[in-house]
Amino acid sequence: MKVNLSSTLYTDEAKAYKVLGDVLRKHETVAHGAGEYVRGPIHTNSIESVWAVLKRSITGTWHHVSRKHLQRYVDEATFRLNEGNCEVDTIDRITAVISRMGGKRVPYRDLVS
Repeated sequence: MKVNLSSTLYTDEAKAYKVLGDVLRKHETVAHGAGEYVRGPIHTNSIESVWAVLKRSITGTWHHVSRKHLQRYVDEATFRLNEGNCEVDTIDRITAVISRMGGKRVPYRDLVS
């Protein structure tokens, strides 16, 4: 994963994010524990939606994900979130999928070993 170090990180107040906040130039938090969920542009709703889509995919479509292929599942769910805009023509979404397939061949033996 790559993150632009000039990005602003929005999180809740969990201590686990402090290390990330120390690396990035700007880190803003909302205090969920105090009932604060939004403060101007600062919120965690977007990432919570991403996790919700991933969790629904696991329980409703894939039923199980292996640690070995977890990044592939995350990539697929991310693609669906980013390309799922109904205003985007279906052929354009298909073209986007195909354009990202180059060099992504995974032999069967690598999937099951």
